[in-house]
Amino acid sequence: MTTIDADAHSAPEVQLSTEAAVPAVTGDPAMIGLPSFIVGSVALGLVLVGYVSAAAVGASLPIIVAATGLGLVIAAIWSAALGQSAVAGVFGIFAGFWLSYATLVLGLTHKWFAIAAGDALHTQGLYLISWLVVIGMLTLATLRLPMVYTLLFALIEIALVLVLIGTLQQSAGTLKVAGVVVFIFAAVGVYLFFNSASQATGGKALPLGQPLVRD
Repeated sequence: MTTIDADAHSAPEVQLSTEAAVPAVTGDPAMIGLPSFIVGSVALGLVLVGYVSAAAVGASLPIIVAATGLGLVIAAIWSAALGQSAVAGVFGIFAGFWLSYATLVLGLTHKWFAIAAGDALHTQGLYLISWLVVIGMLTLATLRLPMVYTLLFALIEIALVLVLIGTLQQSAGTLKVAGVVVFIFAAVGVYLFFNSASQATGGKALPLGQPLVRD
């Protein structure tokens, strides 16, 4: 009985010490989130500038689904585990953007949604207008953050406007300009990644600019 009682009393102590040994979640989710975003942006930009033919619109989807979408979901979960709700929200929203883009392209090319050919153009417009609203909202929400973040979202908004115009007007020239803007915001993403990588490897943060709105 003495042995049983001793074991019973020591069990909670063992459990507490085990829980204490579990390391807290640490790190910077941007180390996954930003490269995931960048590679999808580069792939989309190459499609828009005509690196592949118009018939190969799905060429970017393997990267967008398996790398960008998945990577951003992981980054969002990591951010949420750290309690970084704003960062988790941004990564989660962009995961939705890229995965819904892949779903749109696959759905239209494989006729998943029973959308008539005559409605395909405005279906793409619906997608782009919807995301224009959300990215515009994010752009305004970043005005109290360092200016580079506002620049990033503003460039994404401009690219979406150009893609919308180019799609509805069926203008390859406008789509190519949109592709150039995509490369520019991908470059901003690269700069942000270097900022995170510098700090993760013991270096200093890079200058990100002053917020446009200060309290």
